[in-house]
Formats: sequence, structure tokens, C-alpha cells
Amino acid sequence: MSEMVLVTGATGFVGGWCIAALLERGYRVRTTVRSAAKEAAMRGILAPIVGPKGAALEFVVADLTRDAGWGEAVAGCDYVLHVASPLGAEMPKNPDDLIVPAREGTLRVLRAAVKAGVKRVVMTSSVAASSPAQRSPDSATDESFWTDPNEPGLTAYRLSKTLAERAAWDFMAKEGGRTELVTVLPTAVLGPVMSAESLGSAQVVSRLMTGSMPGTPPLGFNVVDVRDVADLHLRAMLAPEAAGQRFIAASSYLSMADIARILRARLGVKAAKVPTRAMPGFMLRLAALFDPALRAVTPGMGRRRIFLSDKARKELGWQPRTAEEAVVACAESLIAAGAV
Repeated sequence: MSEMVLVTGATGFVGGWCIAALLERGYRVRTTVRSAAKEAAMRGILAPIVGPKGAALEFVVADLTRDAGWGEAVAGCDYVLHVASPLGAEMPKNPDDLIVPAREGTLRVLRAAVKAGVKRVVMTSSVAASSPAQRSPDSATDESFWTDPNEPGLTAYRLSKTLAERAAWDFMAKEGGRTELVTVLPTAVLGPVMSAESLGSAQVVSRLMTGSMPGTPPLGFNVVDVRDVADLHLRAMLAPEAAGQRFIAASSYLSMADIARILRARLGVKAAKVPTRAMPGFMLRLAALFDPALRAVTPGMGRRRIFLSDKARKELGWQPRTAEEAVVACAESLIAAGAV
């Protein structure tokens, strides 16, 4: 009988592709949803991708904010991919609204996994947890760096990711027993969406495609395809040498202007609404007064931080798609899903 893997967060952008990758490779998969009503929709979304292999997927109701359900979720599992993250605004009025569920939810999953004797947990963190204060316009960062939780102006999202991952490592060092931990730190995740209901960071491309941005702001970020993020989770799950390690999942850096040019060049008339003009910094700051998501990224204007994924490439043989492939696949899937 094939091994069983629990994936937390079935309906998330990364979680869905992790499930698909595991099913494709012949694993039995159990996944968590916050409501049993979500099972039928998720099966429908996965069906065109996994076909008959979807029969090896089962669902259990479990919420990161409650203890109920986690014992059942991990029972009999060989591995856990903890992908789920609590929902919340980028900058909630009270940062604890995001921080506490992220940290406590992670600890709930880890306690249950250790108690059940799971071999290894692969936790989805973020490069937000590996982003020290940037003191120059250009910088390069790898997994050896940590975000300083005391950094002035740190967003609730970056703080939640940092504290959750720190809590995970601390817990496993003290109480992990034979269960191993690996963390994967993705950059901006693009690539194909499975449905219009689970866009995640694909909203960056969605905003450009719909013309809701009047211009391209002076921002940029490393891009990675969601399918490659899923692949790295599986490599981190299986490779003996991955135990106790952090791995950044990143392809290459693109500015918003780069992304807009790629969309217009590759999609033609389908990208007719993509802006052609640059947005001055003051306009972004003005728009950020009314948009919390924009307010969170304005500190990065005019700065270029590169996240290095050399470790995953060298130690795990990971080979991601190009950033351009991820952008185009994302846009085409948004069109197919009727999201733009």
C-alpha cells in the first residue's frame, strides 16, 4: 500500500498543487478543509488535473484555530505537508489577528504529527521570514538569514511568518522526537491557478490583466511557479539530507514593468488592458492609503532584493521553470478560469 501524506489547506493555491503532485506520484493523500461543504468543490477543481487518481484523496475537517480534528487528520500518515496559513488582511488593525493563528496553528499541526509518529513535516514558510532589513537598493538573501521580528515597520504578514517558523523550529528542537522538520520558503508564487476562488499571489497578474492598475509601480520581486513550489515540497519530504533544513523556492526577479511587457508580448490582444505606462511612486503611496495590500509593499519601492535558491538546486536537484513561464501560465489560467 502506498504511503499516506496529509496536506493541510486543500483550498489554497500551493496546497492544491501539492495534492495534485502527490496524487500524480501515486501517494494516498488526506487533506484538511475548514468545512465539509468544501469537499465537493475541491474534488471538482482537481478532477481535470488528476483524473481517476483523485480516488486516493480523502478529506477531514480541521481548523488551525481549534484542536478538534487534528488527531484524526494525522492518524496513519507517513508525512505531513503543512501548507495551510490563516486567512487575514495584510495589515490587520491588530497584528495578533494574523500572528497568533499562524503560530498556534503551526504548533497544533506539529504536536499532532509528533504524537502520531509522522516521519517528517514539511512546512510552507515564506521568504518573508528570511528578509533582514535592507540597507541598500540591491541585496541578495539566502536561507541563512532570518527576519528580525523587532525590525521597525515590519508588516503583520512578515512577522506572522517569521514567528510561526521560529516557533516550529523551537518546538521540534525540544519535543520533535523522531519526527523531522523541513521548511520551504517560496517567493511570489505565480503559475496556473486551479480556479478563480484560489488566486493567492496570482492577484498581481490579475490586477494587470484587468487594467485595475493604471500603470506599473516601481516594484519587483522574485517569482516562482506554483508547480515548482509543490515539487520542492515533495523533494524536501523525501530527501534524507533535507532533514532540519530551510530551502528557498525562487526562480528569477521581475519588475512589475517586466511582467507587464511579458504579458503584452506573449498574450497579444488578450492583454490589451495591461498598462503600458510607469506609475510614479507618489501615485502608489496615494493608492496605498486605501489599499492595505499596497501599503504593505510600498517600503520596497526602488529596492531590489534577490532571493537565492542555490541550496535547493544543488542539494535537492530542484530545477524551476523560468519566471516568464510562470507569468504566462498564470495569465492563461486566469483567462480560462474566467477570473479576468
